[in-house]
Amino acid sequence: MTNPELELARNYALYTHRNIFLTGKAGTGKTTFLRRLRQETHKRTIVVAPTGVAAINAGGSTIHSFFQLAPGLFLPDGQVVGGRETKNRFAFSKHKLNIIQSLDLLVIDEISMVRADLLDAVSDVLCRLRHDERPFGGVQLLLIGDLQQLAPVTTDDEWLVLKEFYQTPYFFSSHALLQTDFTYVELKRVYRQEDQQFVSLLNHVRAGRMDAAMLATLNARYRPGFEPPQGQDWITLVTHNYQAQQINSRKLEALTSQPFRYQARITGDFPQMSYPTDEVLTLKVGAQVMFCKNDPSAEKAYFNGKIGRVEALTNDSVTVLCRHEADGVGEQWQRITVSALTWENTRYVSDATSGQIREERIGTFSQIPLRTAWAITIHKSQGLTFDRAIINAGRAFSYGQVYVALSRCRSIEGLVLSTPISSDIITVDPEVLQFNAEAVQRVPTAETFLRDRRSFVEDILCDIFDFRSISMRLRSYARFSAEYTGYLFPAYAQAAESAANQLDASLFAVGNRFQQQIHKLVQLSVSYDDNPVLQERVGKGMHYFCNETAHTLGEFLDLERPDTDNKHYAEVLTREYDALRAAYEEKMAIYVACLNGFSFDTYWDAKAKAAMAPSERESARSTRSTRKRTASRRAGAVVGSTAATARKPRGVAKVEVDYSNIHNRPLYDALRAWRKNVARERHLPDGYVMPLKTIIGIANLQPRNSEELLAIPGIGPTMAQEYGSELLALVVANPAP
Repeated sequence: MTNPELELARNYALYTHRNIFLTGKAGTGKTTFLRRLRQETHKRTIVVAPTGVAAINAGGSTIHSFFQLAPGLFLPDGQVVGGRETKNRFAFSKHKLNIIQSLDLLVIDEISMVRADLLDAVSDVLCRLRHDERPFGGVQLLLIGDLQQLAPVTTDDEWLVLKEFYQTPYFFSSHALLQTDFTYVELKRVYRQEDQQFVSLLNHVRAGRMDAAMLATLNARYRPGFEPPQGQDWITLVTHNYQAQQINSRKLEALTSQPFRYQARITGDFPQMSYPTDEVLTLKVGAQVMFCKNDPSAEKAYFNGKIGRVEALTNDSVTVLCRHEADGVGEQWQRITVSALTWENTRYVSDATSGQIREERIGTFSQIPLRTAWAITIHKSQGLTFDRAIINAGRAFSYGQVYVALSRCRSIEGLVLSTPISSDIITVDPEVLQFNAEAVQRVPTAETFLRDRRSFVEDILCDIFDFRSISMRLRSYARFSAEYTGYLFPAYAQAAESAANQLDASLFAVGNRFQQQIHKLVQLSVSYDDNPVLQERVGKGMHYFCNETAHTLGEFLDLERPDTDNKHYAEVLTREYDALRAAYEEKMAIYVACLNGFSFDTYWDAKAKAAMAPSERESARSTRSTRKRTASRRAGAVVGSTAATARKPRGVAKVEVDYSNIHNRPLYDALRAWRKNVARERHLPDGYVMPLKTIIGIANLQPRNSEELLAIPGIGPTMAQEYGSELLALVVANPAP
C-alpha cells in the first residue's frame, strides 16, 4: 500500500529547496523515513538531534556538539545566558568548516524538543560560517518530530528571559524559521496500532479532546495493585527517573539468584549522557530485561524495546526467554542469547574520493544490549513499542507525556493503568494547537510540489551560470592586489583588473542573459528530463562557460602570485585568493562533469567532489615547487594520458622562470594555438591542457631536449611523454628572433 504523505515528504527532500516540517502521530514511520532518505539522497546531508540518546539512535550528532554551542540561552544579540562559554565555540576545524560550507540538507530529528533560541543559534552559525545572510545560510532543513509528544525543556526562570524575545519556546517560534516559507507534511497512516478504536482514542488524547465516554473507556483499564500474571512480561512507564530506579532496584534485589556484573568497554569519545544502558550492568536469572538495540544479524531475533526474562548468565553472554508471535501459531517461546554489542559515537567527515559526507567513529560503547526493565521513564520510552505496559502517569508534569506513554502500546488490551487518568493531565499546549491549525495552510499539494520542483531546477541551473559572486570576489582580490603589491608588481595588478573586466563582459553579463533564457525555458515542462529544448540550451551553455571560465579566470589564476613581506597583506591576499580559487574550482568541476550531459546526480557528485578535493587553497600556502608539482599532476590527469607510470629521470631539477616578460613571442603564440587545438579535440578548456605559465616557461627557456623540457615548472613525465615531441618541434620551428 502506498503512503502519499511519505512519498510527498521524500519528493520535497530530494527534489526541492523548501524547508520541511515532517510530523505525524506516534508510530507513523518517521524514523523509517529518515533511514531510507539517508540512503537515497545525493545531497550533502547531516543529521543532528537535541539529546545524546536521540543522536545515537539517529546515527548523528547532538546539535550542541556539532555546532559547538555552549549550554544556556541563546539571545538574538548573540549573548549566551545561564551557561558556561566553551573555548572552542568559534574554533571550528578546517574539516568541519568544509562540511558546513558545502552542506545541502540539515536534518534535525526530535524537533519537538528543540527550543526556538537553539534553532536560531544554529542559523547564526550557518550564516556566519557560510558567509550567507539567508536564514540557516541557505541550507535546506528537514525537521522531524511530533509537537504533541515531548516538549522542549524550559524552566520558569529561563522562560522569564526568553519570553522577551519569543512568542513560545517551541522551534516554530524561531526568528530564522519564520523568515522561511517552510512546508508542512503530516504522516497519517499509523503502523504501530491496528485497532482503529484504540487509534481513535489515542488521537483524542493527542488533541486533548477527551469527553466523558472516552475518559471512561480509558480508565476502564485502571487496575489498582495489578500484578502481572505468571509468565507475562509487563513494563511500567513512569514520569520520573527515581521512580524507575526504585522499581528496578527493588525487583532485582528480591531475586535470590546470583548477580552477574558486566562492565562496559568504552573507547574514545562517548559522553556518559549518551550511554544506551548501564556502564556496570547488574543482572540475575529471572530479571525482566529489555533489549536496547536492534539485532544486527540476519535473524533479526530482537529489537530495541523487546521484553523478556533472563534465563541464563555467563561471564560474557546472557540468554533471554521471550514470548514470540508466530504466524498461525500464536505465542511461542523464544530463547535469545546475546553477547556484548557496540554502539558508535560518530562525527561527520567527507570521503576524500567521493566527496560525500559520512560518519566517522570517534568513540564506542560495548555492552550487553540489555537493561533491567520492570520500569522505564516515559521520556526514555519515546520511539519504543510494547506489547504490555503498566502506565503510571498520574504525576505527568509536561504537555504530551500521557500521549507518549499510551501510544507506546500496540493495543488497549496490553495496557493497564496503575493510576487513573484525569482530564486535567491530558493536556495539550494551546500554542501547539494554534500552530497546527495554522500549519494546515502550509500543506503542499501535487500542484505546489510541481511548482517547487520546477523552482528547484531553475535555481540550480541559474546558479551554475551565475557569476555574480565570482565577479565580486575577483574585484575584491584585484583591489587588494593593486593596493598591497601593485607598486612592486604592476603587471600582475593590471592582469587582475583586466581579468575582472573580461569576466564581467564574457561571463557575468552573458551569464545573466543565459539565466533569463532558463527562466523562460524551464516553464515548458514540469521536469528537466522532459524538456529537450532546455537540455539542448544547457548543454551548449556548459561548453561555452567551461571554456570561457578556464580562459578568463583559469589563466589568471595560473599566473605566479607576487610575494609580500607584510604579514597582514599576505594573509588578506591569501584569504581572498583562496575564496576565488575555491569558487572557480567548483564551477569548473561542474562544467567538466556535465560536458557530456547534465543530470542532477552528476551535478551533486561533482559539487561534492569539488568541495572535498585537494584544494588549490592549501597548495597556495606551500612552497612554489609543491604548487608546480600539483599543477603538473592535475594537467596530466585531465588529458587522460595512458602513461601514468612514467617517471622523471634522475638528476632533472626544476628551473626558475622569469614570468615578467615573454622573450619569444612567436613561440608563445604557436604554443597557445597548439594548446587551443588540443583542447578542442579533447573537448576541454585550454587551461586544463596546459597552464599558461607553463607556456611562458617553454617560450622563455626554449628547451632543446626532453631533459630540459622536464625542468620547466608544470611539465611532468606524463605530459612530456604525451606531448614532448610536439612541443620540442614547435621550439625548433620558432627560434628566438
